[in-house]
Amino acid sequence: MRRVTVCQCVILLERPVASALPVSLMSCAGRPFLAWLLRELQRFGVKEFVFLTEAHSSEIVAAIEGLLVFLPKPAGMLISYTPCGYGTGGALLHARQHLQERFLFCHANVLFSCNLSHFLRSAGQGHWLLLSTVRQADVDVTAADKVSLNSENGKDREIAPGMTGVCLFEASILETLTKNCSLQDDVLPGLARHGDLNGVRLAGTCHQVSDLHDLEKVGRQLPRILHRPAVFLDRDGVINRDFGWVGTRERFEWEPGALDAIARITEAGYHVFIVTNQSGIARGFYSEEDLQQLMVWVIDTIRQHGGTVDDWRYCPMHPEARVEEYCGASEDRKPAPGMIVDLLNRWELDPDRCVLFGDQPSDMQAARAAGIEGMPVGVRSLSDLIVGKDILEIEAFSE
Repeated sequence: MRRVTVCQCVILLERPVASALPVSLMSCAGRPFLAWLLRELQRFGVKEFVFLTEAHSSEIVAAIEGLLVFLPKPAGMLISYTPCGYGTGGALLHARQHLQERFLFCHANVLFSCNLSHFLRSAGQGHWLLLSTVRQADVDVTAADKVSLNSENGKDREIAPGMTGVCLFEASILETLTKNCSLQDDVLPGLARHGDLNGVRLAGTCHQVSDLHDLEKVGRQLPRILHRPAVFLDRDGVINRDFGWVGTRERFEWEPGALDAIARITEAGYHVFIVTNQSGIARGFYSEEDLQQLMVWVIDTIRQHGGTVDDWRYCPMHPEARVEEYCGASEDRKPAPGMIVDLLNRWELDPDRCVLFGDQPSDMQAARAAGIEGMPVGVRSLSDLIVGKDILEIEAFSE
């Protein structure tokens, strides 16, 4: 099965108008608006951001570098300076040396909060638009912006490109670009005319900022929506069968219903985190690299099924390790709460809105020590417990 996670996002910065900074880099509820967007993209696996800008400005460089302070995960940051007079398509063409084979494309001043995994798993080969199911009052949609969209059933639909500010392109998009072309006015309609533009409609909340008034209004909304509750998951015995020290795909077997359960948690608007003791590394059964490669596959498989894992932590330490460098105690090894506390801090979580599902007493002890609720998995699986617990009754992606 093909990998669905896309690790790179190209972000088009709007032109500064009345100040040295674009509006998207100005403060919105305690951080730049763009930091909220990048935080959401990191939830679904984006690791590198390429910023397109016409402005050669030390203020913009400092503001982009300053975004890292507000992000819960490390990220690569590149700036591509667009020559004067280039169109938005030309800006993308000029950045071609930085582009991966598949990349997301976003407008810096539009944030569409949704379960992006649905878009990633639906977007096969070719070029894709992410479309809202409900047209937003604050998006200007004109007849000239509409394109015919090839749907899966072969029927054409007219849509307004850019409503969500999100596209997924293959590197072959570069073959359609010229220095002066506009993505909105030239490239997307041209792709659509040739049947080369596809789209996915998803429910979500859309926020666009064009001025200081928008920043103030959106700033009242984003913390409520994006400071999400969280579900923490132990791995072995909760997500996969616990055969003892599972460090390779050959020994990894999903627990029945686990993929669907994680998809439902994601769809309900929760963060999803994995916290796992991995003493198999300390015992020499597999390496940290083996585990990391396995988890890349695990998390991508979860996204293929409509869920995500926002972040994860593991502890390779054990007091009786065979491998000397991993021998010893650790505040990260459950029942100590270190992994949970680190995620609480990095993602700015409210412990009262968090729950951990685990199959061992050490999981419950770690949850209590971190100040969050613990739910034991055993006779009742993760899927069973989610059905029986009202953790899914929150505002999610309704508009």
